Amino acid sequence: MIGKGSALLATLLGCLSVSAVQGAERAHAVTTAAIQSQTPQPSDESRAGSVARRKATRVRPAASVSPPVTQGYWGGIRAHMTVEGGIAANPWTKSGRNFGQFFLDRANTATLNQVLASVSHDNAAIGGGYGIGFTAEAMYGSDSRFDVTVGMGDRALSGMYQWAPTQAHIDLHTPWIFSRGIDFQIGQSYGLMGSEGPAALSRPFYSYNYSSDFIVPFQTVGIIATAHIGAHVDGLVGIDAGNSTTFGQSGNNNRPKGYLGISFSHLMDGRLDGHLIGRAGPQGHDGDPRISPEGWVSAGIGDQAVHRMQYNADLLLTYHASKALVFTFASTWLHDEIPDDDLYGSTAYLAYSLSPSVQLNLRGEVFRDNTGVMIAAYPGTTSFGKQLRNQPYPFYAAPPTTYGDLTLGLHYEPEFINRHLPLGRFVLRPEIRVDRSLNGTRPFNREAPASDPIVRNGDTTMFWFSCDMVWTF
Repeated sequence: MIGKGSALLATLLGCLSVSAVQGAERAHAVTTAAIQSQTPQPSDESRAGSVARRKATRVRPAASVSPPVTQGYWGGIRAHMTVEGGIAANPWTKSGRNFGQFFLDRANTATLNQVLASVSHDNAAIGGGYGIGFTAEAMYGSDSRFDVTVGMGDRALSGMYQWAPTQAHIDLHTPWIFSRGIDFQIGQSYGLMGSEGPAALSRPFYSYNYSSDFIVPFQTVGIIATAHIGAHVDGLVGIDAGNSTTFGQSGNNNRPKGYLGISFSHLMDGRLDGHLIGRAGPQGHDGDPRISPEGWVSAGIGDQAVHRMQYNADLLLTYHASKALVFTFASTWLHDEIPDDDLYGSTAYLAYSLSPSVQLNLRGEVFRDNTGVMIAAYPGTTSFGKQLRNQPYPFYAAPPTTYGDLTLGLHYEPEFINRHLPLGRFVLRPEIRVDRSLNGTRPFNREAPASDPIVRNGDTTMFWFSCDMVWTF
């Protein structure tokens, strides 16, 4: 996200300053491939236990290109669609919200999360060792409230259900430098970091871990180069306009941001996949702060935004112990110079296939927010987009908190339904989750006003249970 820690701290300080003045007078993506869409496709690789391998695959586009199809280039176009809906039940909330979640923030509400549709073409040979492909993808649903990219239709709708383009890139394979060449992805892409992605089946659970939800980029617009250094190792470098922003008036500032990293797949006899990726750049908004009549403050910090850096680092490792058992470890760190804040979290996953149609998934995470301004709630349906555009927006956050969460879920593909579907397949994912403050703060199940947007009188624990249904074809 576009300097969420910086934005929230600036907003929080602004809110506190406004409160004082008014008293006298009156606060999230191993990677996107340079070639293929993240849209889940109806194959075994979409299963929950394979999510990290799918992410490793996304960062390792094929070094060779497909031969031209006999019916011409346009005959190779593919279309995919995913429909996801569900409910996140929390009977104990007093705010109607699940704190610590962007996409599943609405408690006890049946939700159409996403209708995700894509049109794509794999890299196809065009001669001389070159290849070209493309991906165009868009989302409609409640998830689009947080998957926006400023300047790309982000204000077309303003209700609970919105529209957002999620991918729009040209993919170019070149025979340059390395024997397997270099691939370039030019345009809008999913962020390269995090263990859980926005597309429904790019994560093993309905809910998100804190790291993937809050401190890694969702969308970037720019160029990503994937250098195929060896058969199992790729180098990554990218430059872009910023997290969830584009250029000019739709940007956060005029300085570039970018990635540098390495990914690997099928090491240790094909059992180990992963990546190590860093990201750096100024993510603050260079506009001046604005104040709404209600006392909410925007995220802008003025000219100093171009001098205050934000740094990310992301490690992902997946080990396939057997065909049935998969272990994944993910660790993410962020430092933001605006609030001088460090945030870090580690997540462990276990996936075990009980049968061809049932997979058991377990996730445990510990995440630290040193200032309390990163993990926040955005009550309005346009709050997140307003933050990106430097408009006043409602939010509430927590004191500095160490979060722990434990999630148990199933990935179930009911054969009695799927054998009757005319196309695609149906997936059901129930889960039970408990979130807890490990340092005694009380951030859950309550909200806070503009005059003091910090939750101090909530619960130390949030117990909730969720289920989504996914149809992909």
